[in-house]
Amino acid sequence: MDIQRNPTRPVRIGSVTIGAGNPIAVQSMTATPTQNIDATVAQIGALADAGADLVRIAVDSKKDADCLVEIRRQTTANLAVDLQENYRLAEDVAPVVDKIRYNPGHLYHHMRDTPWQEKVRFIAAVAAENDCAIRIGVNCGSVDPAKASGYDRDDSMAPMLESALEHCAFLDDLQFTRYCVSLKDSNPQKVVDLNKRFSSRRSDVPLHLGVTEAGMPPEGITKTRIALEPLIGAGIGDTVRVSLTVANDRKVEEIRAGKTILADIAAGRVRTVVDFGSDSLNIISCPSCSRVENEAFVELAEQVRQVTRYAGQHPLTIAVMGCRVNGPGETDDADLGLWCGPKQVHLKRGSDLVGIFSYDEILLKLKEELDRIISAVAG
Repeated sequence: MDIQRNPTRPVRIGSVTIGAGNPIAVQSMTATPTQNIDATVAQIGALADAGADLVRIAVDSKKDADCLVEIRRQTTANLAVDLQENYRLAEDVAPVVDKIRYNPGHLYHHMRDTPWQEKVRFIAAVAAENDCAIRIGVNCGSVDPAKASGYDRDDSMAPMLESALEHCAFLDDLQFTRYCVSLKDSNPQKVVDLNKRFSSRRSDVPLHLGVTEAGMPPEGITKTRIALEPLIGAGIGDTVRVSLTVANDRKVEEIRAGKTILADIAAGRVRTVVDFGSDSLNIISCPSCSRVENEAFVELAEQVRQVTRYAGQHPLTIAVMGCRVNGPGETDDADLGLWCGPKQVHLKRGSDLVGIFSYDEILLKLKEELDRIISAVAG
């Protein structure tokens, strides 16, 4: 299948270059605690052996950053670091990684009185000094609040698009052009629409494609395929990630799934894209990563799928999130949301907290709330 790729500029990330017609890179993210150096190095090795072109690691603290130095010493894989609230950690990690990912919506959580432009200027200067690329990672669950406030609550795409374009323009003004962009949503169709709209405005910028909180396989793979097929088929996309909720020893499935999807698209083995989940129960769950504070989260996501099968014909969304960093915000748009702490699970109905329950209690409470929603609709 001959696909005319978008004429994006090249962005080098360690030993791999994305954009400019280079092969589409496949990447993943470690799920082991970053401070568990041996386990993290082992997982990086497994992902690299499976064909990962890039492996992302979460760094949320100075201790994480210190451990990253030793992790880098033990691996030659291309490494990206995921910054969340503390943008200043870029200075600690840049010397030992190949790419820095920041989320425009998370720049507001740390040093709130400092303008975001100053923070991005700092990240870009550190990246340039240390030969790092940057990813501007825009996510549906953590949109720049200044942008979101200018649109109706139901319009999640416009503020995401505006945020991405604004940050691209700012980096361009800084003469830092070694960056790519991701625009991710848990709805595959929104991923398609967002990336097509962005590409029509900035066809020069390489795009990282994926469905955030795609969930468990096989559904998570199907959702990702539904998003990737029309985009890559239109020449849009330079690197991909299949974000799956799986146990640590199964993280390589993300790489295998990504490579299979790309091979199928190249061979023309594609399916008709549908509006996924429009008339059925949709369970979204974040990919297992090092921020998960209780590995029971992965098992809980599977249990949620099992105990809610009876509601399969209802067009509702249940979100299962694995940490306190993304969980509170990224469950707001679901009919029912669970975000998991070390010992307890927060159950939400939309943006409202229903209660905080133990892992042993949560499934019963979830079912009670689900039944209330179904009864209200039926009534």
